[in-house]
Formats: sequence, C-alpha cells, structure tokens
Amino acid sequence: MNIKRAKEEIKNTIEAYLLKDSFGNYVIPAIRQRPVLLMGPPGVGKTQIMEQIARECRIGLVAYTITHHTRQSAVGLPFIREKEYDGKVYSVTEYTMSEIIGAIHEKMEKTGIREGILFIDEINCVSETMAPMMLQFLQCKTFGNQQVPEGWVIVAAGNPPEYNKSVRDFDVVTLDRVKRLDVEADYGVWKEYAYREQLHGAVISYLDIRKNNFYQIETTVDGTLFATARGWEDLSQILYVYEKLGKPVDAQVVGQYIQFPRIARDFANYLELYYKYHRDYQIDEVLAGNVQPSAISKLHFADFDERLSVMGLLLSRLGEEFRLCYLKDLMVTGLFDHLKAVQRKLTGAADPEKKTALLVKEERLQAEEQLKKELEAGHLDKVSETAKRQILMWMEGAEKAGDFEAVRASFAAEADGRQQLIDETSEKLEYAFDFLEAAFGQGQELVLFVTELTAGFFSAWFIRENGCDRYYKYNKGLLFAERGRAISDRIEEAKELMTGADLSMGDGRSM
Repeated sequence: MNIKRAKEEIKNTIEAYLLKDSFGNYVIPAIRQRPVLLMGPPGVGKTQIMEQIARECRIGLVAYTITHHTRQSAVGLPFIREKEYDGKVYSVTEYTMSEIIGAIHEKMEKTGIREGILFIDEINCVSETMAPMMLQFLQCKTFGNQQVPEGWVIVAAGNPPEYNKSVRDFDVVTLDRVKRLDVEADYGVWKEYAYREQLHGAVISYLDIRKNNFYQIETTVDGTLFATARGWEDLSQILYVYEKLGKPVDAQVVGQYIQFPRIARDFANYLELYYKYHRDYQIDEVLAGNVQPSAISKLHFADFDERLSVMGLLLSRLGEEFRLCYLKDLMVTGLFDHLKAVQRKLTGAADPEKKTALLVKEERLQAEEQLKKELEAGHLDKVSETAKRQILMWMEGAEKAGDFEAVRASFAAEADGRQQLIDETSEKLEYAFDFLEAAFGQGQELVLFVTELTAGFFSAWFIRENGCDRYYKYNKGLLFAERGRAISDRIEEAKELMTGADLSMGDGRSM
C-alpha cells in the first residue's frame, strides 16, 4: 500500500484499540492489541506520518530510533537490592526503569494526555545483543521488566533487507503477533504532500515529466545508488535557500541529495531550463497581465516538456499566492472569534478602557492557542510561529486602542487586507488562464492545468472558497472526458464478455 493508505490504516487501528466500553475498559484488551509493524523503503515518510497521526488523533507521541540505544538504556541498568524470603535475606538483582518507558510517563506528566503512540524506528536493524529484547518487546510489550503503559499503542517501523544490510529477519512467532503493513513509494500520493508543503516547483514539474526518477534504488559495483522522497524534499529546501543567496545549483549540489548520478545530472540540466523558461516567459509579468505576443507564440510551438515546465512555473507562483490567502484567512478567522469574545465581555463594563487592557492579558494566550489549533489542523506547523507573531502584534494594537471601536477598526483593516489579497490572487489566476488560452486555445493543456489546480491543497481551497468560472468550465470538460472514457471502457468490457459468451455457446453447439 502507499503511505497515505498506511496512515489511514494506522489511524483506524488506534481508534479501534482506544475504544472503551460502558465500564471504561478497552474493547480490545491490551494483550490483543497487536503492535503495528510498518515496513517499507527508506525516505517514503514512515516517520513523518506518525507525527501527523498523533496530532490528528489528539494523543501523545514518544518516538525513538532504536539503533541509537544500547541495551542498558532500553532495558535499564541492574542494581542489587536485599529481599527477605522465608526468614533469610538475599541479594537480588533488579533493573532501573527503561529510558523509553520513562519517557512515556514523562510525556503523560507533561501533557496530561494518558493515551498515545510509542513509535520505534529501525526496529529490525538493532545489534545482536538488542535483538532478543526487541522480539520480547513486540511479543510482550515490555522493555526488560517494565510494561508499556495501558492506552499506548506500539507502532514500529523497519526497512526490508534489500535496502539495509543490517536488517534482521523476524521469526514467524513474532510476525504472528504484529499487524504488518507493507508500504511502497507512490508518486501520486507524494505529489499531494508536495503541493501542500509548497515544495519547489522545479522538483514537482521535473518529476511530472520523469516519474520513474522519483524513487530509485540500484545496487552496483560502485555501491548503492538512490533517489528517495526524502531526498527530493530536502533538495527542494536547499533550492529555495540557494535562490535567496544567489548561489548556483549544479549536478554536484543536486548529487548531495539525489545520490543517483544519472538522475542528479538530469535534474540539474532540467533546472537550468526551468530557470531559463522563467526568464523567457516572464512568469510574474504573465500573472500581472503583461504578456508579450512572442511568449505566446513561443509556447504554442514548444515541445511537450517545455509546455509542462511553463505550466509548472505558473502553478508554483500561483501556489505561493494561494498559500498566502489561506494563511491570511486563518488569521482573520481567528481574530474574528477573538473579537466576538472581546465584545461580549466589554458589554456593560463600567470601565471599558480598564476592561480592555485586562482582556488583552487574559485572552492573549487563548487567542494564540486557538489559532495554533487551526494552523495544526491545516498541517502548517512550520508557519505557526509567524502567525502567532502576527496575532500578538494585533493584540498589542488592541491594548493601546483602549476601546472596542478601535479594536473593531483594527480587525476591519485585517479583513480588508484579506479581501484585497483574494481579489489580487483571483486576478492573477484569470491572467494565467488568458495566457494559456492564447497559447493553446481550448486544448488539452487547459484540462491538465485544471487537473493540477484540483490536486493542490491551497489552490483547491482557494477556488472552493472564492470560485473561478473558467476553472469550472474546464473542470466540467475534464469530468465529461473521464465519464466518456469510463463508458468506452465499459463498452469494451461488454464486448469482450459478449465475445466470450458467443465462443462458449459455439462450443456447446458444436458438441
């Protein structure tokens, strides 16, 4: 299965394991809650989805890469304790608490959340001394003599042996006590993630053209060559930073992340073309409505790869605008909720100015927390700090304003800014359609453009909230074409069935 389906399966498993009956007992007792064993190639997102799952299920997460631990840190250190049996005193060996079990208790103490996920990565790559302990862990849910607390679901991840020489095989006894999920790389699923996380447009458009280069691992006499999802994402980050610094990216730089020389060279060559197309077609000018006739003519006669690259440039630039609109909308929505709370508490107050100042102090943290939750629901953790700074600036302004009307005016300015940003972005989207229609008429390139807008998280959100007539026009054509293909496929299947039936009847008659 792909990583998206694996995530759904793990969430379903957690929901099932944590379901309680009317007496407060788990419907599936702990002894029957099989640990989840997530097996798949490196770099497909096994570790990353665990953070998403914990956040979305609102439970705790304690994560360990087990290869970084010794037997002592995982099991605990031995110490001597005196105990009396049948009137005699004996020296007995006991163990301190496992660092991993201790971390679970610390997590519960810190958060107050009593249920969660214990995630153990690289579980089948442990040392020889750790291997028996890992088998015991999966079978009995213990580290040494310490039990994993009730309500904590065990998820372990590992790599198949073809990807890691250190891998140890699990025996049938162990495998029969786990819930195994095998994951494989899937570009379509990763692309959804790439759009949502705003990965560099060059990476997405290149992989659209060279899908086979998304995930490759090959063993040669010179060693293992590989290109992974993790490598492409990290390369995307360095591309953004190098662009800001004005530094060039060549095959040697790419090869530090995509450690497959042929693919690294191919992407480096494509990146040069990508930047060239950006200059030649002046994408920012296109989105401002200033299109040169020569650019339209050039795109009209361009080959397929160039057309895809230009559309990728347009989508990448528009994606930045869609994302800003999304964040601005989250901000204004959060401020509006806070504004209503301020209005309710100020109503009837004897001293409005004093009350407002008090409200700012009391509710600032509440406003931050509410906004943070909304941001987390949109999987935008990495921008939450920026958003929090924005809301703090607004709150400082409210504190100085001293009255509700000034606070409302401050909010109105933010709301007007949101609408202006939406209007400007809608205009840029219309200019993009103008450009593509001028170059391709009503061709399939427009359907492809609409397909990519549908696939992007921020673009789909923007169009759903604000509309776009031409998007709906081409999307309707896309749906019609898909229905037409589905009908044609059914007709072909019916023909095959009828042909098979005729042959069968013919054989019966010949007898």
